Amino acid sequence: MCPSWLHASDHLSTRQYARIVKAWVTAIGLDPTMYGTHTLRRTKASLIYRRTKNLRAVQLLLGHTKLESTVRYLGIEVDDALEMAEQTEV
Repeated sequence: MCPSWLHASDHLSTRQYARIVKAWVTAIGLDPTMYGTHTLRRTKASLIYRRTKNLRAVQLLLGHTKLESTVRYLGIEVDDALEMAEQTEV
């Protein structure tokens, strides 16, 4: 990746990342107002959860301190999520 234009850093700014995502979405013919960086974050987390049912792993990936935050973020039922979390060994 190109260094940040604002600082001598190899990291992208949030704005640079958003511009890249917008360019990708536009390039594949989708409406850029419907997709963004947060959409990608949420979709990735949802796909990982759906495939693994590992709520704790998703919690760690998202950086959530509370399992309840992850449950709300994914939009799943609390009872189902807590049951799965109890069944998942970490």
